[in-house]
Amino acid sequence: MLMQQPDPLSATFAALADPTRRAILARLAQGEASVKDLAAPFDMTQPAVSKHLRVLERAGLIEQGRQAQWRPRRLRAGPLRDVADWVSQYRRHWEESFERLDAYLRDVQDNKEQGNGGHDDRDQNRPG
Repeated sequence: MLMQQPDPLSATFAALADPTRRAILARLAQGEASVKDLAAPFDMTQPAVSKHLRVLERAGLIEQGRQAQWRPRRLRAGPLRDVADWVSQYRRHWEESFERLDAYLRDVQDNKEQGNGGHDDRDQNRPG
């Protein structure tokens, strides 16, 4: 039985789910680095860091270069751009939600300034 490979976006999200891998990507955003350099800030073995690197490589987020004996890792931005494109589909929803919240807060502020203490007329007619 063959295991089905996850779609690229799912593989990217799975790779990004781990804080160690996100920290590795943040370091690689500054430039190439060796496994030893990438492992330095973490309290884990170099083989454990190598496992994280393999996950990032399978997701297409990093690649291994080759310069003589040095095998630096470098960031590949394409999958991150795909995540940004996917997330941007929901931008209109967020903006509309923020606009509704902004309108509500303006109404509350206007009511306070008019002396209603933030309550509208319906609240004042309630027994209580």
